[in-house]
Amino acid sequence: MGKTVTTYLIDGDPKGTRYAFISNKICQMFVVPRSNLSYLNTQEKLQKPAFYILLGEDEATKPQAYIGETENFKERLKDHDSKKTFWQKALIFVSKDADMTKVDVQYLEHKAIAEAKKANTFVLNDNKQTPKAPNLPEYQQDTINEFFEDVKFLASFIGCNIFEVSQPKAEHLFHLKGRGCDAKGFYSSNGFTVLKGSVIAKTITPSFNWKEKREKMLEEYTSAEDGMVVMISDKTFSSPSTAAIFCMGRSTNGWIMWKDADGNTLDAVYRKQLD
Repeated sequence: MGKTVTTYLIDGDPKGTRYAFISNKICQMFVVPRSNLSYLNTQEKLQKPAFYILLGEDEATKPQAYIGETENFKERLKDHDSKKTFWQKALIFVSKDADMTKVDVQYLEHKAIAEAKKANTFVLNDNKQTPKAPNLPEYQQDTINEFFEDVKFLASFIGCNIFEVSQPKAEHLFHLKGRGCDAKGFYSSNGFTVLKGSVIAKTITPSFNWKEKREKMLEEYTSAEDGMVVMISDKTFSSPSTAAIFCMGRSTNGWIMWKDADGNTLDAVYRKQLD
């Protein structure tokens, strides 16, 4: 089923301050860069109970985030601005039609931290513990659960995959072998995802040109098991070739190196569909 998302660019910049909402839904998302915090002074909605995510998107490997709730986002952000250095923009979620309560946003925080930890796509250094769910009536839980589904959709809409859990279909799995590598993954609109359990090449070739970044990624996404380097969580790369280069430790063309169970290359499956 299709959806209509309305986005308003406050300053005309597609990467600047903006808000978005889904037609016929009450969830509204504000995206506020750290460089434009003065915008908070103009929005009464952001001075009331809100659920929010601070995003740091310049990390070398895993991006960093902080998930929180507050009774007054403007006041809460003053503290974050002085004490948290990693973040570049804030996603703030409020109700378009009625104010949320403190318990509502606490419930959203509980749901969000639990799902973000499950997805494991962002570093959550300041959310080490998942808070307990507050006591909400059952009917209200249903309402806030529906609201949270819209939170996840809107976050994904702007390219934030903090809640996305990889769920590949078996027929879409591709494999990569060579140089001690035995990896598997799948291709989607997000890029190419290398799956947990894949074995990664220990070494790199002399011509490999992002050694330090790969070493950092190995620290965050792999562990040593029986003398092998094994992925301990999924990792999505921007392209099949970047994924293959990481896995094999050498330059390679992922479109022809990733193959399915029948020996078909990724190129044959996805690029030749219109031939």
